[in-house]
Amino acid sequence: MTITKGAPQAPRNTPLPLALARGILTGGVIGASLAAFVVGCVIESVPLCVTGVGLPAVYGLLFFLAGAPRRAREAAIPPRTALARIESLAAIGGEATSDVAVRFDVTVAPDDEIPAYRAEFTQHINLADLPDYRPGGVVVVQYPPDRLWKVRIVKRPTSEWEDRAADACLDSAPGPAVVKEPSEGCAVGFVTLLALLLAAAAVVLAFRADLFDKDTSVQPPSSAQPSVSSTSSTTVVSSASGTVALGAGQSFLDKGELRRAVDSLTKGKDKDTGKALTVVVQERLLSVVFAPTGSQAPRFDPTAVPYERFPALVEEARSTLGIRSPQTWQITTDRLTGSLTIRVGVTGSDGAASLEANGKGEVVRRTPAR
Repeated sequence: MTITKGAPQAPRNTPLPLALARGILTGGVIGASLAAFVVGCVIESVPLCVTGVGLPAVYGLLFFLAGAPRRAREAAIPPRTALARIESLAAIGGEATSDVAVRFDVTVAPDDEIPAYRAEFTQHINLADLPDYRPGGVVVVQYPPDRLWKVRIVKRPTSEWEDRAADACLDSAPGPAVVKEPSEGCAVGFVTLLALLLAAAAVVLAFRADLFDKDTSVQPPSSAQPSVSSTSSTTVVSSASGTVALGAGQSFLDKGELRRAVDSLTKGKDKDTGKALTVVVQERLLSVVFAPTGSQAPRFDPTAVPYERFPALVEEARSTLGIRSPQTWQITTDRLTGSLTIRVGVTGSDGAASLEANGKGEVVRRTPAR
C-alpha cells in the first residue's frame, strides 16, 4: 500500500476568539474565588468564604452544561475505522493490575482521501493480550473524523477487518508528521493569567478598608464600656477597673499625661467607688483597680498620688540602681503595708532593681541590681 507523505491538518476544535474569551472567564473565576476565600478568612466574613468556595463549583457546572450540546454532536458522528501500523509501543504504568497503560506510536492509513498520518496515544491493554501488539504489526483502529488524534485500537474487530489486518502490509508515515490536538497557543495562557491577577486584585481592592484599616488599639472587655476613645489613646472604664493605653510615640512620663489619664478614669465616681486598691503605670499603659463597694481592703484616693514625682523616680531608678542598660520600668502604688507606697521597678541586661517612695514621692528604700 502506498502511503502519501505529509500529515493531514487537524481542525481547530475551538475558534481562537472563543478560546480567548473562555481563558479570560476561567482566569477571572479562579482569581476572584481564591482572593475571596483568603480575604474572607482574614476579615472573618463567612459569606465571602462561601462565595470563594461556591463560585468555582457554579462555574464548573455551567461550563459542563454549556459543553453538553457539543459533546452530543461529537457523539452523534460515527467513528471511522482504518488499519494502522504499530511503529513503537512502551508500557508506562499499571504493572500491578491486570491492565497496563501502553503508549502507542502508529501510522494510520484511512480508506478515504485523508493521507496516512502518524498519531500517538495511550490505551490500557490486558497483560494477556500484550504479546499480540508488537512493532511492525497491523491493527484495526477507530477515530472520530473531526478529531484524528483520538485514535483507539479496536480489540475485537469484525471478521472483515480482522482479515484485512492479517493480509495488510503498511508503510510507515514520516515520523515528524504526527497529528496532535490543536494547541490554543501562548495567547490563551497569557490572557488567562492576566485575568486571574486582575480579578484577585479587584477583590483585594474592594475589601482594602477591612483588610488594612482594622483598629489595632486595645479592645475593651465585653463587660466594660469605653468612656473615651481617640486616635492617640484608648480609655476603658468599668466598675471594677480602668485602663488607658497611649499611642505610639507617647509616654506617661510626659508632663501632665498621667494626671489627665487618672482624672479621666475617676471622673463621675464618688468617694466610695473612686477609691483604688492599686495603680500600675508602664510606659504607655495605666491600670487602676477600684475597690469594691463596702470592701475593707486597704485603699486610697488615686487622685491624691504625687504623679508629678513619677518621672524623677523613674529616672533615679534607671540611673542609680546599677542597671547600665535599662529596658523596661513599672510603677506600682498601693496601701498593702498600711501607708501609701510607691514602688518603681526597672529591668535590663544586668537584671532587675527597685526603689520605694512614700506618699509624698520621697525615696525611702533602694534595692540595687545584684
